[in-house]
Amino acid sequence: MIEMVKLAHEHTNEDCLKLVTIFQSLPEKDLKRVSEIVSEHHFRGGEFLYHAGDSADTLMIVAHGQAKVYQIAANGKEQMIRILQTGDFDGEAALFENNDRNSFAQALMDTDVCMISRTDFQQLMTDSPKLAVNMVNAFGQRITQLEQQNTEVTTSSVESRLASYLLETSAGLNDERFTLPLKKKDIATYLGTTPETISRKLTKMSDDNLLENKGLKVKILDSDGLSMLV
Repeated sequence: MIEMVKLAHEHTNEDCLKLVTIFQSLPEKDLKRVSEIVSEHHFRGGEFLYHAGDSADTLMIVAHGQAKVYQIAANGKEQMIRILQTGDFDGEAALFENNDRNSFAQALMDTDVCMISRTDFQQLMTDSPKLAVNMVNAFGQRITQLEQQNTEVTTSSVESRLASYLLETSAGLNDERFTLPLKKKDIATYLGTTPETISRKLTKMSDDNLLENKGLKVKILDSDGLSMLV
């Protein structure tokens, strides 16, 4: 059962919504109306945000933390789809379609999530046609930004993407010393490279005194230096 608690990092529902691109362009009064239908949930590391087969009836916004989204292949192995970081969201189609989940989402650390149910969202659209138009425009902007992000992923270096991942993970755990929540092969899948490349880049960052690395254990020594790589 999902535990309803106060989020670990103090913020309002509006703050949570402002993390997400599709809501950032909304006028303040519309943002306030949307915030009234948001519920807050906390997942401990290892807990599932959802399972395959669950009803996909909720938009989820990661307010703080990290979760992996994956499917189970025919051979029983996990196939990573993506990582949800702070500010990422999942299930926007659930606001308009009535489908079941075909993947799993599992918290990789303590993770705070804001949720909007399809029923509440669609009622809000009915009550406020102007807000509905604003949301359609916001979704259009989101599509354009996703195209830009895809271009950046293909043009940015692996070193840059890895440095960003390490910094985001450290921020999520609020600690410069941590155990990577993902295996190197999963990090490689997420960053679009190979496990061997991940190992080489970690070794180079260690040689450059940016971090200490022993297996999956990492200690960031120079966060500013890592930020310069992003």
